[in-house]
Amino acid sequence: MRLLVLLIGLLACGPGFAAEPFGRASIEGAEGIVPGQQVHVVVDVFAPEFFTSPPQFPLFDIPDALVTLSNERAQNLVQTIDGVQYSGIRRSYAVVPERAGSFPLPVIEIELGYLSNGNSTKAVVKIALPSFDVGVSSSQAATPFAARGLTMTESFDRDPARLKVGDALVRTVVIFAEDTQAMLIPPVAFGTTAGLAGYEKPAVLADDVEQRGIGRSAETGSTRSETVVYTVSDTGRFPLPAITYPWFDVDEHVLSAATLPVTDVVVAPAAVTERIQPELQREVNAPASRVWRGWLLVILLCAVDLAVAAFAWWRLPAIRTWAASVRQRRRNSPRRRLSRIRTIIRVGDELAVYRGLQDWSGTLGYRTVSEWVEAQACPRLSAQVAILERRLFRSRDMQLDRAALASAITLPVADGRPPKRALPDLNPTAEDQLLRPL
Repeated sequence: MRLLVLLIGLLACGPGFAAEPFGRASIEGAEGIVPGQQVHVVVDVFAPEFFTSPPQFPLFDIPDALVTLSNERAQNLVQTIDGVQYSGIRRSYAVVPERAGSFPLPVIEIELGYLSNGNSTKAVVKIALPSFDVGVSSSQAATPFAARGLTMTESFDRDPARLKVGDALVRTVVIFAEDTQAMLIPPVAFGTTAGLAGYEKPAVLADDVEQRGIGRSAETGSTRSETVVYTVSDTGRFPLPAITYPWFDVDEHVLSAATLPVTDVVVAPAAVTERIQPELQREVNAPASRVWRGWLLVILLCAVDLAVAAFAWWRLPAIRTWAASVRQRRRNSPRRRLSRIRTIIRVGDELAVYRGLQDWSGTLGYRTVSEWVEAQACPRLSAQVAILERRLFRSRDMQLDRAALASAITLPVADGRPPKRALPDLNPTAEDQLLRPL
């Protein structure tokens, strides 16, 4: 009888014991993956009732592959299992394999908080990520760039056929591609033209860009914008060479190419303008009254100068203190600090850049660089800071775009400043200890 009562009690309490957090993972479109293609690893995390603290999705490293956490907003899920309602959060990793072969993914540990028996409980969910295989298409290049819906467009700031000697022509080429990241889009090869001097500006990268094509709905992808400034110093016709941009079409599984035609730059002689020499009119025999008024004005100005000098000498200490405070305010103004952090990013080493970002985020009231980056909601800033941290603390397999990082930092809005916290973190990370000023 006691055994029967115990079994009934366990069965009655069974759903309560079973209500534990869990997770699962899957790969979108695991068939026909080729090198350079972005593979989406979708991870779902569930907890009973609701989360008290969001799941922390960690990054991981895979040999011969680039792994990033998608910038897309997390998706909320709801699922009922054995009469228990679970709240879920879905996020995805983007894995870009660089070679053919098998890619086993690791087991990740996700920290979270959830409600258990009316109390907030911490938990760690272990999820085994699925592996995938990468093949090679017979039509794929040796160093592929795989994407979907790639387009290439160009524009000029003026008509290339109506230039004059001494003019400058700005040419902008934009690569748009879906299902990829801006930092993976290869540069454009412009070539050279005899008689034209070209200066290439740093490329501008952007993710989550919406583009609407002719006769179709808007698509979201990434862009790489390349700008070249041509200067002309002689007359004639100068053909800009055609551009061929190879890429691998993931949908059709064929090697394709986007092209731009040859553009003729026609330069005419500069227009000659006649100069008109100015004629100086001199006053002869000015009236005596005008002369006396001039002397009186000079005497008045001298008296004002003497009065100002005497007052300045009397108030010299206060003026010096005021001038010092004005110089200090100017030096620490938001625009001056923004100029200094951008200069550090352009010319300083990577450790100095990260320390500068720490100082910048600290003056804005954020505890860490990561907290500041998350508050900005800027994909380009997030990507470059992630690359910088990867080069400092993991590996140097990715190149930091200093120009993109500098341009992504802007002045904060007046009402968007977070309150400063009185106490620092109790458990600083190893990276914080490494970068702490001596």
